[in-house]
Amino acid sequence: MDDSTLSLVLFSGTDDKLNAAAVLAAGAAAMGRKVNVFLQYWALDAFRKDRIREDHGLASEAGPEGEAAYRRHGGQHWSEIFRQAKEIGDVKIHACSLSMETFGLTLEDLDPLVDDQEGVASFFMDADGPVTFI
Repeated sequence: MDDSTLSLVLFSGTDDKLNAAAVLAAGAAAMGRKVNVFLQYWALDAFRKDRIREDHGLASEAGPEGEAAYRRHGGQHWSEIFRQAKEIGDVKIHACSLSMETFGLTLEDLDPLVDDQEGVASFFMDADGPVTFI
C-alpha cells in the first residue's frame, strides 16, 4: 500500500468540489494515509463559521442536469464528511496565510474543522507525494 500523504489544495468553494475533496480525504484516512488539506481563496471562504452550511453552488460545468443529479443524490454535507475523515484518521486542514490576509480573516472566523494557518512553503514541506488541486 502507498503510505504517502494525500495532499489536497482546495481553491474552489463549490459544494460539488468540496464534496469530492471530503470523500477523497475520508477514503485516504480510512486506508490509514495521512491527509493534508490546504484551503485557498474560495474554498477558505466556504469554511467560514457563518457560511459553512450555506449553499455554495456547483461548478459551472455541472449545468442544469448535473445540478439536478447532485441535488437528487442528497447525502451528507461535505463538512460532515470532513468531520468524519478527521475522526477516522490523521487529517489536517490548513488555512492559507495569504488567503487569510486577503480576506481579513482570523482562525476564530473559521469553522473548528480548520486546524491552523500556514504558508505555502510549510504545506509543501509536509507533502511527500503528489499534490492534487481542486
